[in-house]
Amino acid sequence: MTNAGLTQLIQAVTGNHILAFFLVLVRVAPLFVLAPVFSAQQIPRTVKGVIGVALAIGLTGVAAAGQHLPSDAVAIVGLILVQLLVGTAFAFALAAMFAALEVAGTFLDTVSGFSYGSLINPFTGTQAAVLARLYSLVGSMLFLSIGGDAYMLRGIARTFTLVPLAAAAPQLNSIAAGAVQSFSTLFAAALEVAGPILLALLVTDIAFGLVSRVVPQLNVFAVGLPVKIGVALLLVAATLPFLAGWMTSALQNAVGLAFHEI
Repeated sequence: MTNAGLTQLIQAVTGNHILAFFLVLVRVAPLFVLAPVFSAQQIPRTVKGVIGVALAIGLTGVAAAGQHLPSDAVAIVGLILVQLLVGTAFAFALAAMFAALEVAGTFLDTVSGFSYGSLINPFTGTQAAVLARLYSLVGSMLFLSIGGDAYMLRGIARTFTLVPLAAAAPQLNSIAAGAVQSFSTLFAAALEVAGPILLALLVTDIAFGLVSRVVPQLNVFAVGLPVKIGVALLLVAATLPFLAGWMTSALQNAVGLAFHEI
Protein backbone atom coordinates (compact mmCIF):
# COMPACT_ATOMS: atom_id res chain seq x y z
CA MET A 1 0.00 0.00 0.00
CA THR A 2 1.36 3.43 -0.96
CA ASN A 3 1.74 6.29 1.50
CA ALA A 4 -1.15 8.14 -0.15
CA GLY A 5 -3.44 5.16 0.20
CA LEU A 6 -2.42 4.65 3.82
CA THR A 7 -3.07 8.31 4.56
CA GLN A 8 -6.55 8.11 3.03
CA LEU A 9 -7.30 4.98 5.07
CA ILE A 10 -6.21 6.67 8.31
CA GLN A 11 -8.28 9.75 7.52
CA ALA A 12 -11.35 7.61 6.84
CA VAL A 13 -10.89 5.64 10.04
CA THR A 14 -10.21 8.62 12.27
CA GLY A 15 -13.16 10.62 10.97
CA ASN A 16 -16.67 9.37 10.39
CA HIS A 17 -16.00 5.75 11.32
CA ILE A 18 -14.55 6.52 14.77
CA LEU A 19 -17.64 8.49 15.73
CA ALA A 20 -19.88 5.79 14.23
CA PHE A 21 -18.04 3.14 16.27
CA PHE A 22 -18.69 4.94 19.55
CA LEU A 23 -22.33 5.55 18.66
CA VAL A 24 -22.79 1.85 17.85
CA LEU A 25 -21.07 0.94 21.11
CA VAL A 26 -23.48 3.15 23.04
CA ARG A 27 -26.46 1.43 21.40
CA VAL A 28 -25.08 -2.06 22.06
CA ALA A 29 -24.09 -1.36 25.69
CA PRO A 30 -27.60 -1.72 27.23
CA LEU A 31 -27.63 -5.38 26.14
CA PHE A 32 -24.98 -6.06 28.77
CA VAL A 33 -27.06 -4.38 31.46
CA LEU A 34 -30.60 -5.59 30.75
CA ALA A 35 -30.71 -8.32 28.10
CA PRO A 36 -30.89 -12.00 29.13
CA VAL A 37 -27.65 -13.99 29.33
CA PHE A 38 -25.56 -11.01 28.18
CA SER A 39 -26.20 -9.26 31.51
CA ALA A 40 -25.43 -12.34 33.63
CA GLN A 41 -23.43 -11.67 36.77
CA GLN A 42 -21.11 -14.63 36.04
CA ILE A 43 -19.66 -12.90 32.99
CA PRO A 44 -16.77 -10.64 34.11
CA ARG A 45 -17.06 -6.98 33.20
CA THR A 46 -13.86 -7.19 31.20
CA VAL A 47 -15.31 -9.96 29.05
CA LYS A 48 -18.52 -7.96 28.57
CA GLY A 49 -16.45 -4.98 27.48
CA VAL A 50 -14.47 -7.04 24.98
CA ILE A 51 -17.64 -8.58 23.53
CA GLY A 52 -19.30 -5.16 23.33
CA VAL A 53 -16.34 -3.66 21.49
CA ALA A 54 -16.22 -6.64 19.12
CA LEU A 55 -19.93 -6.29 18.35
CA ALA A 56 -19.52 -2.54 17.80
CA ILE A 57 -16.62 -3.12 15.42
CA GLY A 58 -18.64 -5.69 13.47
CA LEU A 59 -21.72 -3.47 13.20
CA THR A 60 -19.98 -0.18 12.50
CA GLY A 61 -19.50 -0.86 8.80
CA VAL A 62 -23.20 -1.61 8.33
CA ALA A 63 -24.43 1.18 10.57
CA ALA A 64 -22.15 3.88 9.11
CA ALA A 65 -22.92 3.10 5.46
CA GLY A 66 -24.38 6.18 3.82
CA GLN A 67 -24.53 8.12 7.10
CA HIS A 68 -23.24 11.69 7.38
CA LEU A 69 -22.54 12.31 11.04
CA PRO A 70 -22.23 15.82 12.48
CA SER A 71 -19.01 17.23 13.86
CA ASP A 72 -20.24 19.72 16.48
CA ALA A 73 -20.33 18.63 20.11
CA VAL A 74 -23.99 19.44 20.80
CA ALA A 75 -25.24 17.34 17.90
CA ILE A 76 -22.94 14.46 18.87
CA VAL A 77 -24.28 14.48 22.45
CA GLY A 78 -27.79 14.36 21.02
CA LEU A 79 -26.90 11.35 18.87
CA ILE A 80 -25.38 9.59 21.89
CA LEU A 81 -28.63 10.05 23.81
CA VAL A 82 -30.61 8.70 20.85
CA GLN A 83 -28.43 5.57 20.65
CA LEU A 84 -28.76 5.02 24.39
CA LEU A 85 -32.53 5.39 24.18
CA VAL A 86 -32.89 2.96 21.26
CA GLY A 87 -30.57 0.36 22.81
CA THR A 88 -32.32 0.56 26.19
CA ALA A 89 -35.77 0.19 24.62
CA PHE A 90 -34.65 -2.91 22.71
CA ALA A 91 -32.91 -4.50 25.70
CA PHE A 92 -35.81 -3.74 28.06
CA ALA A 93 -38.30 -5.60 25.87
CA LEU A 94 -36.08 -8.70 26.03
CA ALA A 95 -35.47 -8.30 29.77
CA ALA A 96 -39.23 -8.18 30.43
CA MET A 97 -39.66 -11.48 28.59
CA PHE A 98 -36.96 -13.14 30.67
CA ALA A 99 -38.25 -11.62 33.92
CA ALA A 100 -41.57 -13.38 33.32
CA LEU A 101 -39.83 -16.70 33.95
CA GLU A 102 -38.50 -15.52 37.30
CA VAL A 103 -41.91 -14.15 38.27
CA ALA A 104 -43.47 -17.51 37.37
CA GLY A 105 -40.94 -19.26 39.58
CA THR A 106 -41.65 -16.77 42.38
CA PHE A 107 -45.39 -17.50 42.13
CA LEU A 108 -44.71 -21.23 42.46
CA ASP A 109 -42.27 -20.72 45.35
CA THR A 110 -44.86 -18.73 47.27
CA VAL A 111 -47.69 -21.21 46.73
CA SER A 112 -45.69 -24.42 47.17
CA GLY A 113 -43.72 -23.32 50.23
CA PHE A 114 -40.23 -23.02 48.73
CA SER A 115 -40.23 -19.31 49.56
CA TYR A 116 -39.24 -20.15 53.14
CA GLY A 117 -35.69 -20.56 51.90
CA SER A 118 -33.82 -18.45 49.36
CA LEU A 119 -30.57 -18.63 47.40
CA ILE A 120 -28.48 -16.20 45.38
CA ASN A 121 -29.59 -16.08 41.75
CA PRO A 122 -26.29 -16.25 39.81
CA PHE A 123 -27.69 -14.35 36.83
CA THR A 124 -29.08 -11.33 38.69
CA GLY A 125 -27.13 -11.44 41.95
CA THR A 126 -30.35 -11.10 43.97
CA GLN A 127 -32.04 -13.37 46.48
CA ALA A 128 -34.37 -15.89 44.85
CA ALA A 129 -36.15 -19.01 46.03
CA VAL A 130 -35.56 -22.45 44.59
CA LEU A 131 -38.00 -22.53 41.68
CA ALA A 132 -37.33 -18.93 40.65
CA ARG A 133 -33.65 -19.81 40.43
CA LEU A 134 -34.46 -23.02 38.56
CA TYR A 135 -36.57 -21.20 35.96
CA SER A 136 -33.85 -18.59 35.56
CA LEU A 137 -31.16 -21.22 34.89
CA VAL A 138 -33.35 -23.35 32.61
CA GLY A 139 -34.54 -20.24 30.78
CA SER A 140 -30.94 -19.20 30.13
CA MET A 141 -30.05 -22.63 28.75
CA LEU A 142 -33.15 -22.70 26.55
CA PHE A 143 -32.46 -19.16 25.37
CA LEU A 144 -29.08 -20.29 24.06
CA SER A 145 -30.35 -23.61 22.70
CA ILE A 146 -33.09 -21.99 20.58
CA GLY A 147 -30.60 -19.47 19.17
CA GLY A 148 -31.93 -16.55 21.18
CA ASP A 149 -28.53 -14.89 21.35
CA ALA A 150 -28.20 -14.87 17.54
CA TYR A 151 -31.79 -13.70 17.16
CA MET A 152 -31.11 -10.88 19.60
CA LEU A 153 -27.97 -9.79 17.75
CA ARG A 154 -29.84 -9.80 14.44
CA GLY A 155 -32.47 -7.69 16.15
CA ILE A 156 -30.01 -5.07 17.39
CA ALA A 157 -28.49 -4.97 13.89
CA ARG A 158 -31.99 -4.40 12.44
CA THR A 159 -32.41 -1.33 14.66
CA PHE A 160 -29.77 0.46 12.59
CA THR A 161 -32.09 0.11 9.60
CA LEU A 162 -35.14 1.32 11.53
CA VAL A 163 -33.29 4.13 13.33
CA PRO A 164 -30.04 5.02 11.52
CA LEU A 165 -27.16 6.57 13.41
CA ALA A 166 -27.83 10.07 12.10
CA ALA A 167 -31.61 9.85 12.49
CA ALA A 168 -33.62 11.96 14.89
CA ALA A 169 -34.83 10.55 18.18
CA PRO A 170 -37.81 8.19 17.97
CA GLN A 171 -41.11 9.20 19.47
CA LEU A 172 -40.87 9.10 23.27
CA ASN A 173 -44.60 8.38 23.53
CA SER A 174 -44.15 5.21 21.47
CA ILE A 175 -41.20 4.03 23.57
CA ALA A 176 -43.03 4.77 26.82
CA ALA A 177 -46.13 2.94 25.58
CA GLY A 178 -44.02 -0.06 24.58
CA ALA A 179 -42.31 -0.14 27.98
CA VAL A 180 -45.67 -0.03 29.74
CA GLN A 181 -46.96 -2.83 27.52
CA SER A 182 -43.89 -4.97 28.22
CA PHE A 183 -44.30 -4.46 31.95
CA SER A 184 -48.06 -5.02 31.92
CA THR A 185 -47.79 -8.28 29.99
CA LEU A 186 -45.05 -9.58 32.30
CA PHE A 187 -47.48 -11.01 34.85
CA ALA A 188 -49.74 -12.43 32.14
CA ALA A 189 -46.74 -14.21 30.62
CA ALA A 190 -45.73 -15.50 34.06
CA LEU A 191 -49.23 -16.94 34.53
CA GLU A 192 -48.95 -18.65 31.14
CA VAL A 193 -45.86 -20.47 32.41
CA ALA A 194 -46.97 -21.19 35.97
CA GLY A 195 -50.77 -21.32 35.51
CA PRO A 196 -51.24 -25.11 35.22
CA ILE A 197 -49.04 -25.76 38.25
CA LEU A 198 -50.76 -23.04 40.28
CA LEU A 199 -54.12 -24.57 39.42
CA ALA A 200 -52.94 -28.03 40.52
CA LEU A 201 -51.63 -26.62 43.80
CA LEU A 202 -54.95 -24.86 44.36
CA VAL A 203 -56.77 -28.18 43.88
CA THR A 204 -54.33 -29.75 46.35
CA ASP A 205 -55.10 -27.06 48.93
CA ILE A 206 -58.84 -27.58 48.45
CA ALA A 207 -58.40 -31.33 48.86
CA PHE A 208 -56.49 -30.91 52.12
CA GLY A 209 -59.14 -28.47 53.31
CA LEU A 210 -61.81 -31.13 52.79
CA VAL A 211 -59.64 -33.73 54.50
CA SER A 212 -59.21 -31.46 57.53
CA ARG A 213 -62.99 -31.23 57.81
CA VAL A 214 -63.41 -35.01 57.65
CA VAL A 215 -60.42 -35.82 59.87
CA PRO A 216 -59.91 -32.88 62.26
CA GLN A 217 -57.21 -34.75 64.18
CA LEU A 218 -54.94 -34.75 61.13
CA ASN A 219 -52.19 -32.11 61.18
CA VAL A 220 -52.83 -30.71 57.73
CA PHE A 221 -49.91 -28.30 57.80
CA ALA A 222 -47.40 -31.04 58.62
CA VAL A 223 -48.74 -33.37 55.94
CA GLY A 224 -49.81 -30.83 53.33
CA LEU A 225 -46.53 -28.96 52.89
CA PRO A 226 -44.45 -31.99 51.78
CA VAL A 227 -47.27 -33.10 49.47
CA LYS A 228 -47.53 -29.65 47.88
CA ILE A 229 -43.77 -29.55 47.35
CA GLY A 230 -43.90 -32.99 45.74
CA VAL A 231 -46.78 -32.00 43.47
CA ALA A 232 -44.99 -28.79 42.50
CA LEU A 233 -41.73 -30.57 41.63
CA LEU A 234 -43.56 -33.27 39.67
CA LEU A 235 -45.51 -30.77 37.59
CA VAL A 236 -42.49 -28.50 37.05
CA ALA A 237 -40.59 -31.49 35.65
CA ALA A 238 -43.58 -32.34 33.43
CA THR A 239 -43.99 -28.79 32.06
CA LEU A 240 -40.36 -27.79 31.53
CA PRO A 241 -40.14 -29.51 28.09
CA PHE A 242 -42.86 -27.16 26.82
CA LEU A 243 -40.94 -24.09 27.96
CA ALA A 244 -38.80 -23.94 24.81
CA GLY A 245 -41.83 -23.40 22.58
CA TRP A 246 -43.12 -20.67 24.87
CA MET A 247 -39.72 -18.94 24.88
CA THR A 248 -39.48 -19.01 21.09
CA SER A 249 -42.86 -17.33 20.75
CA ALA A 250 -42.15 -14.87 23.58
CA LEU A 251 -38.77 -13.94 22.05
CA GLN A 252 -40.35 -13.20 18.68
CA ASN A 253 -43.05 -11.11 20.33
CA ALA A 254 -40.49 -9.21 22.42
CA VAL A 255 -38.31 -8.36 19.42
CA GLY A 256 -41.38 -7.38 17.40
CA LEU A 257 -42.55 -5.12 20.24
CA ALA A 258 -39.10 -3.53 20.43
CA PHE A 259 -39.19 -2.79 16.70
CA HIS A 260 -42.64 -1.28 17.10
CA GLU A 261 -41.43 0.94 19.93
CA ILE A 262 -38.56 2.48 18.01
